[in-house]
Amino acid sequence: MSGPTTLQVLRSLETGPRGLTEDEAAARLARHGPNVPPTRRGVSWPRRFVRGLRDPFTAVLFCLGLVSAGTAAWGTASVITVLVAVSCALRATGEHRADRAMTALRGLVPTTATVLRRPTPDERVIPDERAIPDERAIPAPRELPAEELVPGDIIRLAAGDVIPADARVLTATALFVNEAPLTGESSPTGKDPWTPSGAVGGPAEPRPAPHLCFQGSGVTAGSGTAVVTATGRHTRFATTYTAPEAVFGGGRGRRRRRGWAQGRGQGLRPRAFDRSVHGISWILVRFMLLTPPLVLVADAALRGRGLDTLPFAVAVAVGLTPEMLPVVVTACLARGAARLARSHGVIVRRLPALHDLGAMDVLCVDKTGTLTQDRPAVDRSLDTAGRDAPEALHWAAVNAWWTLQLADPPAPDALDEAILTAPESPDGPAPSYCYDDYDGIAALPFDPVRRLATAVVARPGAPLGVHTLVVKGAVENVLELCVLPDEERARLQALASHHAAEGLRVLAVATADRPARSRRDAPRPAWSPADVRGLDFTGFVTFRDAPDPAAGSALCALADRGVTVKILTGDHPGTAARVCRDLGVGPPLAPDAIRTAADIDALPPTDTAALAELAHRTTVFAGCTPEHKARVVAALRAHGHTTGFLGDGVNDLPALHAADVALAPHDAVPVAREAADVVLPQHTTTTPSAAGNASDDSSDVSSDVSSGAPVGGLATIDHAVTAGRSSGTNIATYLRVTLSSNLGNVIAMLTAGLLLPFLPMLPAQVLVQNLCFDAAQLAFAHERPDPTALRRPVTLRPRAFLRLITGFGVLNAVADLATFAVLALAAPGPTGTEDESLFHAGWFTENLLTQALAMLLLRGTAYATTAPRGTATPVARAAMVLAAAGILLPLSPLGPPLDMTPLPPLYYALLTLVLTLYAATLTTVVQLRNKASVARGSGGSGRGGPR
Repeated sequence: MSGPTTLQVLRSLETGPRGLTEDEAAARLARHGPNVPPTRRGVSWPRRFVRGLRDPFTAVLFCLGLVSAGTAAWGTASVITVLVAVSCALRATGEHRADRAMTALRGLVPTTATVLRRPTPDERVIPDERAIPDERAIPAPRELPAEELVPGDIIRLAAGDVIPADARVLTATALFVNEAPLTGESSPTGKDPWTPSGAVGGPAEPRPAPHLCFQGSGVTAGSGTAVVTATGRHTRFATTYTAPEAVFGGGRGRRRRRGWAQGRGQGLRPRAFDRSVHGISWILVRFMLLTPPLVLVADAALRGRGLDTLPFAVAVAVGLTPEMLPVVVTACLARGAARLARSHGVIVRRLPALHDLGAMDVLCVDKTGTLTQDRPAVDRSLDTAGRDAPEALHWAAVNAWWTLQLADPPAPDALDEAILTAPESPDGPAPSYCYDDYDGIAALPFDPVRRLATAVVARPGAPLGVHTLVVKGAVENVLELCVLPDEERARLQALASHHAAEGLRVLAVATADRPARSRRDAPRPAWSPADVRGLDFTGFVTFRDAPDPAAGSALCALADRGVTVKILTGDHPGTAARVCRDLGVGPPLAPDAIRTAADIDALPPTDTAALAELAHRTTVFAGCTPEHKARVVAALRAHGHTTGFLGDGVNDLPALHAADVALAPHDAVPVAREAADVVLPQHTTTTPSAAGNASDDSSDVSSDVSSGAPVGGLATIDHAVTAGRSSGTNIATYLRVTLSSNLGNVIAMLTAGLLLPFLPMLPAQVLVQNLCFDAAQLAFAHERPDPTALRRPVTLRPRAFLRLITGFGVLNAVADLATFAVLALAAPGPTGTEDESLFHAGWFTENLLTQALAMLLLRGTAYATTAPRGTATPVARAAMVLAAAGILLPLSPLGPPLDMTPLPPLYYALLTLVLTLYAATLTTVVQLRNKASVARGSGGSGRGGPR
């Protein structure tokens, strides 16, 4: 084959089989740098705080504060500054805490390697002067931190090791490497030294060559040595990590970009959070920027007031502004993230990702390591007719046991472990094979070329002097060594192919009796591969990928919550379909529900509509490369779906970057965890006490945790989705209430400002009113939605949402204007507007009372049954405090400084009538809207959103 030989590689690296000296390694470490994957530089808390100002609404609030300071409205400026600071501090603290948790996870990863290093000349002095001089330079294996590896180092590999750098195999003994983190292939790959007939694995190919090992892979069986060829940012692991943006085109730099403008720069739709909260924010920003000029122009034209009304114009803009929006949104998300971390161990690294989880309606998952446990499990033991029979599994277990016992060195294999732990029958107990009844004679370990392993045993009850060869291996290789007619061999091959097409891995088992042989009686070793022939075929042992015990129930729970699950895997279509059947994912898959990478390649890269339509009909995409996964995720996002992706390998990075919300399990490769927005915890099993504690701490986040149930991984996604929907529901309800009230107040203030000879409300009164209302809004961060409101994804559609708040805002403005008539009747004087202080007090009281009613009535049915009987919800308590403030503040000593006087009793009687009509009308409108939303199947706030 083309490419350098092993000797040429060693010469190019200026090394040899004995490794480098310490001085050479130190010089190369200084030249190449430490062997660490590229990681994003940690962001300090102050920098995160400043980044919070990039939020559009926070930035506008900050600008309004500057304008207020410029007009000498120091009270308004101070309040706005405090709100901006609190919002940025909450967000920075939550994300900084998540980064610290991720740093702790990195510390749990083992980072050592066994390296051969030759001592430097000064270290070659040994006490024994009789030693041969060359022996003084014998390389000594030592455990070193992986970051100290350099190109040219010779490393030893053994079962359980993680490949610490890109390397080329020098020697191998039954060496198998799991490359699932790089390729998505669940089956371990055999590794051998380079040979002229070996396969080539170019840099762009998804399947590495058999003589190359890559950083991030894991040794599953065997042993060997290898020479390090690349470290640090030059490894394939690092190349895949820093290049995922190339999938989308137009990306510049290696930083992952988030947010609206960044997503659009990459040709992707904005994320769900950007499409909802930020979308509404930008529309409100336009209204806020237009309001002050309109007020100034109208007052100048009708009243000739000029710049004297500038403080009032700013106060009107502030009145439209939900100042608490950044604080409430951040508090809702931070509280949900903190409860997830405390109760379920879920790390939310980007707070808006919790909202995106609640809006997610499609979850794409990788199969290997997420739906499965990344290890095989015995499926069936079959005889020659394809019927269930224990003999094949029995002899396979004998082979596995004695091959492991007699091999030097032992080479444990995942299939052997599955065989030795499998029950004798599908519903039976753990195996009870009596291996001691057999006498192990010899073993020929698995040979990647011959693709079989042989054990020679003396079975109980066998005639004296008879040994039994027990062989298991690849079907084609074992059948070639059996004494069978051609027709029977073809039939057995077809039977094995049938099971392989159903997603199973198949091993063939054969035996043969031979006369006992002794090394003393033979000029050659007692048993050799040449003796393995003329076998009697016993049967097949089939294997399936062991499913994650929590995956099936977790996927069903997601389906019940309106989240469609799609599997994107690099495995064979049959293997993926088998996993779906084993997990019980939905009804049996139709033939067109399973597609391959060829179906994706058949569509033009620019035709996202066709790919999205194909993805809608497809449950499993098999044989996918990382680019295929990213294309499917991007197409689903581009056509209106809030899409999540769960992956654990380097090959999942492009899809993780393409998704609205990226999820990774706790044991994912480090770069996948770094790219994830949400990191799921380890698999554990709950105890009764732990379950009780979890339910106590997170009663508003998830359902009860049953004792003994698997927790972690996929099992926690349902909790995370519930937490996201809870936060999203609270945010949507807060926006609906506060924007409706604010819009109604602004309409009323503008109308009154044009009709009255004085300002309808002084800037100080607007500020105090906003402070009271804003303080009450914080209760939404502590509200607990009804579980029935969390069954569907929660999304905000800005246009429909603005139509909703406009309707409710007009209704609120009508109530405000009705208050003017009440004041005209109740106040002394011919028109009722002669006493400005009385007018201000009456409108102030009515505003806070209508806002308290709106807090209760505009919540809809999302909070119908969350409070225990006889207790009030946090929002209900806040509304009662707000109403009390509206009634008592004009009567208190604070009334005169705010230019408000006590109101006559007639006013309260008439106001009660107005508020009763307002509450009845508002309740009727809400009920009619709910019925219309149910009839349409979606509400104004999104699919399954709060009504």
